[in-house]
Amino acid sequence: MILLLFKLILAHLIGDFFLQPLKWIKNKEKKKLKSVWLYVHVAIHIALMFLFVWDLSYTILILSIGVIHFVIDALKLILQKKKTKRFFFFADQLLHLITLIILTYFLFDGDFQFNFTLTSQLLLLIICSSFLTKPTSIIMKIIVSKWNISSLTKNNESLKDAGKYIGILERLLVFIFIITSHWEAVGFLITAKSVFRFGDLTSTKERKLTEYILIGTLISFGIAIITSLTYLFLRTYV
Repeated sequence: MILLLFKLILAHLIGDFFLQPLKWIKNKEKKKLKSVWLYVHVAIHIALMFLFVWDLSYTILILSIGVIHFVIDALKLILQKKKTKRFFFFADQLLHLITLIILTYFLFDGDFQFNFTLTSQLLLLIICSSFLTKPTSIIMKIIVSKWNISSLTKNNESLKDAGKYIGILERLLVFIFIITSHWEAVGFLITAKSVFRFGDLTSTKERKLTEYILIGTLISFGIAIITSLTYLFLRTYV
């Protein structure tokens, strides 16, 4: 059943982070249960689960997950306020993950066996790699949203979304370096980024901007390292 769980988690990551445009999220927050995109979003999740599982014998499981996903999202939209958006974001994701684990476990007699096949190992790799891209970018954005950095970077020109893509690439590189046992390359990557950033920080002479960049870098590398270690831990069960 572990392979089934991995498929469901991958479907969740794609449905929640890759196939949900920002305009859908804003529309849901504004109209709440009246937003058509809430129902489209849940329908996409159900369709993705059917697509990845590709077995109608799991229909009850998939529909149950879809219904609970709708309930969790609906409660989040109703209860969250502007000041509590970060809390509800993480609570929402945690509840979705718990739902996947519990329903998969109980609807199939708790038959969790850690005997990975090549397919399940590859799926684990895809999940970890996918998580380090857009999902982690969104998580970081939620975490640092308490600081208004726009005033500090107002006159600094930069490429659109450049920071986001740099962060994604650095996390994927950290992931590759760690799972291939090249920790020294991670240190080199951190050093290289520090050298490139040094000129920006000394020219701005802004302590707040320096702290903001430092926090963002540490969070990005920290999530990448934890994800890599989690992958290595689970891979040992193969």
